[in-house]
Amino acid sequence: MTTCVSSLPETAAATIARVEVYGYELTYAHGSYVMSEGRVLDALPSTIVRVVTADGLAGYGEVCPLGTRYLPAFAEGARAALREIAPALVGVDAANLAAVRDAMDGALLGHAYAKSPVDVACWDILGRRAGLPLHALLGGLRAERFPLYVAVPLAPVDEMARFVEERMAEGVRHFQLKLGADPHDDAARAAQVAGLLGDRGLLVADANCGWLPQDAVVAARLLDSLDRVYLEQPCRTLEECVAVRRHTTLPMVLDEIILDVPSLVRAVSAGALEAFNLKISRVGGLTNARLMRDLAQELGLRVTLEDTWGGDVTTAAVAHLAASTRPEHLLTVSFMNDWTKEHVAGYEPRSSGGVGAAPTGPGLGIEVDLDMLGTPLYVFG
Repeated sequence: MTTCVSSLPETAAATIARVEVYGYELTYAHGSYVMSEGRVLDALPSTIVRVVTADGLAGYGEVCPLGTRYLPAFAEGARAALREIAPALVGVDAANLAAVRDAMDGALLGHAYAKSPVDVACWDILGRRAGLPLHALLGGLRAERFPLYVAVPLAPVDEMARFVEERMAEGVRHFQLKLGADPHDDAARAAQVAGLLGDRGLLVADANCGWLPQDAVVAARLLDSLDRVYLEQPCRTLEECVAVRRHTTLPMVLDEIILDVPSLVRAVSAGALEAFNLKISRVGGLTNARLMRDLAQELGLRVTLEDTWGGDVTTAAVAHLAASTRPEHLLTVSFMNDWTKEHVAGYEPRSSGGVGAAPTGPGLGIEVDLDMLGTPLYVFG
């Protein structure tokens, strides 16, 4: 890596001179990714933001919404929002994360997912400028290695079992089973996979809001006898999930409804969860993700650390957050560059045997190949 040397004062050297926005396609590595309610995905448009400072230092961030029906977010929405945000960033100190956040909020209300890649890119710059990996700045190295999970697309029970067996042969022991169809069929899917795992792993039964409350109650009761199983986001609202919770002893994981600190506090106050999925782009970047991770640790919750989707840049950000999390509070982690075929940073960080680790270089610790990204969609500054 080449280090930029500048005669500019430190603050002037760190000011944002240019914001570049790139787009590329991420293809799912295992055919079709199927969730409840007929949601099927084969490929997704991802957006990478490159923030360049006055002395030529560059940082990267990525946002890749999971289609158009998972959250109120989509790829073109992120790119349109970035057109509003980017001009306000030019001249801001990239190493002053509070100033970056204020500039984005001053330009556009909401749209946390679109602001996330800018926040991550500025964290990357901060780490590179300090000569430290991001996990050192996010709380310190607490987990040199951590378990990874793989999502199992919704399919007939035999297909899902075969998918799990193939991933187990690769060393994976944590799985998120996509459910949310007929509750009796879903219970059969979960029982089959739980039998394969035995006492060797963890299974999260994830409906992605796909059950009506009465179906979720049936599913919860049918799943209740399974060991090492968590129940994730059975219904669409907090109130419905709390009602389902009264009918099961399974630990509850919440996902789609945990958007920020207030939503997390409401869920905790309702006694609704033991764990939640913390997706970096959904909460607006590493700044807010670190806050919510720390809050979870103080409240005795576990977290799954991940993002909505993404490639190497997303995976590096997730890895650093995971490495700086207390292991006893870490439920599992996703390396989404294992789920996709395209790799813009040399397929780094890379998993091994179902286990991940954070890069050790400064900032995100990866080097993005700009030639693979091609011409920017647009440039400001």
